Parts: sequence; structure tokens; C-alpha cells
Amino acid sequence: MIVRLNALSKSILCAIALGGNLNNPAETFDAALTRLNDHPRISVTARSPWYTTPPMGPPQPDYLNGCALLETTLDSSELLAMLLDTETQLGRVREVHWGPRTLDLDLLLYGDSIIELPHLTVPHLGLGDRAFMLKPLADIAADWVDPRSGKTIKQLLQTIDCSEIHLAVN
Repeated sequence: MIVRLNALSKSILCAIALGGNLNNPAETFDAALTRLNDHPRISVTARSPWYTTPPMGPPQPDYLNGCALLETTLDSSELLAMLLDTETQLGRVREVHWGPRTLDLDLLLYGDSIIELPHLTVPHLGLGDRAFMLKPLADIAADWVDPRSGKTIKQLLQTIDCSEIHLAVN
């Protein structure tokens, strides 16, 4: 018998970002969310619409981006390991910093925690100034307060230019 979100452990609401611009990102995102939801200690509770966005870094195709909310009993390092493993299982190869990729999964928020470890910083350092993270996150968690700035996702979104973010045909 599989018990979802161990009743003895407190579940934490987390936000992740999904990005990709190789192969079929929408299919890859669906596979990633299915894989995460199949984990006995993770439940995917919401996902944003997908958006097309211009790339950061070297010349490459536009990205598809979105966000999802997860409830988990994994600690932040365990969740990060699961995200990285999911990237690898779905074809992610790290060759060029900010280069093209099949899948990028970033842990944006882990409850109301501020985490500063050598391998993980939460809230994600780019959260407050990246429209491709804030716009989809605002669709599913507009009132979530960023513990670093004390502002809601909706308030953070109002301070940045979203003119290059476009709703994708889902």
C-alpha cells in the first residue's frame, strides 16, 4: 500500500518553474509533472498555463515556461535531487550555461523558508526579476509572499516588464 504524503510528516507547499526549448517542451513538462506526482511524497496540486519567452544567454530558440505547485514531505535538498533526477531522466544534458535544453526545473519557493546552502538557494535568486518565472507563478499563486522581499508574487510581477511573455497554445 502506498501512502501519499506521509501523515506523520508535515507537507510543505512548494513552487517550481519549468522551462525548455528543445524537442517538444509541452510534452516534456507533462512527463515531468507526471513523474513528480507519481512520487509517493510529492503531489502536484496546480500548474500554470505555458508561456513562450525569449531566451537568456546565447542565441537559441524561444523557451516554453510555466510553473507548478507541489505539496511534499521531502526536505528541500531531497526535492532538489528529485528535480535534477527528473531533468536527467527526461533528457537534460548540461553543456552550455544558459544554453538550450529539453527541461529545466527550478525550485522557486519552499513554504516560507529562506534556504542558503552551497547547492541550493530558496527563494530562487532570479525570482523577483524574471518575468518568465513570475507571470506563470502569479497565475497559480498570486498571493504567495516571497519570504525574502515580503512582497506577494502579484506585487513583484507589477514591477517588471512582461511584454515579451506570451501565452502559448496549450
